[in-house]
Amino acid sequence: MKLEIRALSLRLEQFTLEINVDLQNARTGIFGPSGSGKTSLLETIAGLRKPETARIRLDNCLFEDTEQAYSLPVRLRRIGYVPQDDSLFPHLSVRRNLLYGTNGKSKHDTFSFDHVIGFLKIGSLLARDVRSLSRGENQRIVIARALLSAPRLLLLDEPLTALDASLKETILQQLRSLHHEFGIPMLYVTHDPVEANDICEEILILESGRLLSRGNPRELLG
Repeated sequence: MKLEIRALSLRLEQFTLEINVDLQNARTGIFGPSGSGKTSLLETIAGLRKPETARIRLDNCLFEDTEQAYSLPVRLRRIGYVPQDDSLFPHLSVRRNLLYGTNGKSKHDTFSFDHVIGFLKIGSLLARDVRSLSRGENQRIVIARALLSAPRLLLLDEPLTALDASLKETILQQLRSLHHEFGIPMLYVTHDPVEANDICEEILILESGRLLSRGNPRELLG
């Protein structure tokens, strides 16, 4: 995986997010305090925010090039996005949430319905009303839905927030093996040093929209 983020400039309320970086690791963390621009960076990569300037390319696929007035539509970027907020449809069952927008038959065997459900161990939840799910169960469903889109890149925005220690460990174990299982790289937003050390091969440290440093999380965070 090679993700190029060149000359990115995105004006936010308190500051301008300015990033210029190439990423090649399978599990990269985006670390920093609340309000440092982490979520805005993910949303720009996903195509949900339009920057003033940027050239964003994943391997051979160009996502954004403002010099050419080019922006690949969100649906064609094949990005699996796990946002902070609850994004499930409350009027649909777990199964119908997972199948929403698909026919349940992925063109990619790796991301087949049975494979994703089995990997995340959520088969027993399929008939449930999503309003009855615990926070941990909800997060696994959101991750499953992202995987069922057969993404070429997975973006996770603080997916373990508000989970107790045992639930965090369960989902951390799954996230640790996710790249090996599905062969997709991930960007993982967190402000928790323990999560960064546990999940990420490399971290980018952001503050007020600037990249302060990058490197091994254990060396930078202890």
